[in-house]
Amino acid sequence: MGIDDKANNEFENASGKMKEGFGKATDNEDLEAEGKGEQLSAKAKNVGESVKDFAQEAGDKIKGTFKKD
Repeated sequence: MGIDDKANNEFENASGKMKEGFGKATDNEDLEAEGKGEQLSAKAKNVGESVKDFAQEAGDKIKGTFKKD
């Protein structure tokens, strides 16, 4: 996962938490739901990035086993 992607996901998660909290404080269910949605989106992106990283590492290891020395 790139640093930019990780930072963007963390920002989206933090923004979602703030929206959710503000929505709760002001009894605004729509804003609360939007905040929860942003948090879920950030978590899903983190999972996707982790899967990409895992696949890249696995591919590199497989290529390494077939290299001729």
